[in-house]
Amino acid sequence: MSPEKILKKYWGHDAFRPLQREIIAAVLENKDTLAVLPTGGGKSICYQIPALMSDGICVVISPLIALMIDQVEHLKEKGITAVAVHSGMHFKDIDRILDNAVYGSYKFIFLSPERLTTELAIERIKRMKVNLIAVDEAHCISQWGYDFRPPYLRIAEIREHLPDVPILALTATATPEVAKDIADKLQFRIGYQTLAGDFSRPNISYIVRQTEDKHTKLLEILRKINGTAIVYVRNRRRTKEIATLLQEKKLSADFYHAGLDFEERLKKQTDWTSNKTKIIVATNAFGMGIDKPDVRTVVHFDMPESLEAYYQEAGRAGRDEKKSYAVVLFQKNDTDMLNEKHLANFPPMKEIRRIYEALGSYLQLAVGGGRGVSFDFDLTDFTQRFNFDLLPTHAIFKILEQDGWLALTESVYVPSKIKFLVTRETIYDFQLRHKNYERVIKGLLRYAQGITQDYVNVSESRLSGLLQMPVMDIEKIIRHLHQENILEYLPHKEKPQLTFLRDRIAGLHLEIDWNAYMFRKKRAAYQLRKMLDYVELDFCRERQLTEYFGGSQLVSQSVSRLVNEPPTNRLTDQPTKNCGHCDVCVEKNKNDLSAKDFEIFSKKIFGLLQREKLSTKEILESFSEKNKKNIFSILEILIDEKKILRENEKWKIS
Repeated sequence: MSPEKILKKYWGHDAFRPLQREIIAAVLENKDTLAVLPTGGGKSICYQIPALMSDGICVVISPLIALMIDQVEHLKEKGITAVAVHSGMHFKDIDRILDNAVYGSYKFIFLSPERLTTELAIERIKRMKVNLIAVDEAHCISQWGYDFRPPYLRIAEIREHLPDVPILALTATATPEVAKDIADKLQFRIGYQTLAGDFSRPNISYIVRQTEDKHTKLLEILRKINGTAIVYVRNRRRTKEIATLLQEKKLSADFYHAGLDFEERLKKQTDWTSNKTKIIVATNAFGMGIDKPDVRTVVHFDMPESLEAYYQEAGRAGRDEKKSYAVVLFQKNDTDMLNEKHLANFPPMKEIRRIYEALGSYLQLAVGGGRGVSFDFDLTDFTQRFNFDLLPTHAIFKILEQDGWLALTESVYVPSKIKFLVTRETIYDFQLRHKNYERVIKGLLRYAQGITQDYVNVSESRLSGLLQMPVMDIEKIIRHLHQENILEYLPHKEKPQLTFLRDRIAGLHLEIDWNAYMFRKKRAAYQLRKMLDYVELDFCRERQLTEYFGGSQLVSQSVSRLVNEPPTNRLTDQPTKNCGHCDVCVEKNKNDLSAKDFEIFSKKIFGLLQREKLSTKEILESFSEKNKKNIFSILEILIDEKKILRENEKWKIS
């Protein structure tokens, strides 16, 4: 089947989004490829379609467990076999999955970078028929980026065992330095291809509102703009505070953060995606893998620390290509607060050693052991136990992670798994002798098909609803059946996972790469300065983003020093002029018109729209040719001022 036919069969789309077809073609030509597509640009299709067109299995590397699980579920819904291996899973589960992958049971296997480079995984991958290696969030491989993760540096080791398998690296945010680093660190072969999408989003108006009363300004924005919204805040406590404020003002709002339990997170997310809740107030834990096309507004109540983070989060607005808004609320003391946070993110070595030593005590891990071992880990409990401040401690864990000592994943729900170990005759005999267990055993056999042949995901709460029994009673019986070797029970996990990447040493002897540490500190300061420039400078917002991410220079700067032969490249032209629709451009356009002309033209537009809804073309027909450029500007101003709005390609008075 052609890529177009596969796209139609599994995704129901008639045409590809920009650059998707070119990226797929490059992979099918066996070229190593770097794909830079904006948030919502459809990166996953770029590896899924070529993998489906080729014999064998696609290995996908991703640092985001929740996103991996989400992708697996989406593929399964389409009838495509897929599985994920990540921190927090039971060893037996990992061993079974990797074994099945060798024998062709799956079309896609998703692995976290920490799991990819274990001896167990490498030995099995060497025996798999791999058709493609896809590296998602590829910017994590670069210290020039904003989310460097050392385990990504070891991905290239897989190439030693699969030298002829193409690598597709995918990211939404890559400056020229990051693009060069990705190709270098993944050991891209001569003739590799770089394909970068357009960083401009013509349907999104980027806006900065400087205010000393963020709460009032937030209410004003959310009341003016119809549709669903995301409000990003810095910490968990503030999510609830802001959501409560919005609820008190009769707005449909809820809060979300990674500290909530799985069932609660799922309900809040489902209510928002189904439009039962209009506004979700969240930390940056919210949004990854959620493809909701009709988000009209993304508001940053608290400023992010880099343009990379901002662009990715703001890009969750307007994926349906309709008019949307990305707003940053900014006040003067934000600058001081962000500079203080930057300094706190890079503490002295003495503090790093103190936290590391306390971690060993907390986990009761002996010096000399722990490499490759994962632990359930609650950062809040750890800080409370030792009376540490939460934010500086989190920063130190990030430093330890970036130096390759450990890996800390986000909170993710891994469901319980059960498999019966005995024959049906033995199960029946056990029921006869233990009548008080009969109800649960029969419930498991009915509820989970195939549970006597393989491990099956089981929800204790759902089983509780079906059997009308308390969850605690059901778990007690299942655990007893596990002890009696009737079944194997792998209980669900929900806490973040901390994995030691090296054996634990005494805190006094801990050392980090100080040159790399100072490089990251300077790089973070540069990224913060660019974020502050974005909100402080009277300069087109979209142009600032485009120029930061390299614009038309991305390809030439990213590949010229890496290969002896010139690679094949294609880059979508990037805009080098002002966007015309951000708050800076709208204000400038407004000032370019005389007040008298603006009033005359606006009055005429209102008069036309009072009679009927009109398309842009119909409005322009009422003005002379020389004034049409002004009318475009006035329409932008009026819609940004919420005086008119667009509905089904027609303008009307709001």
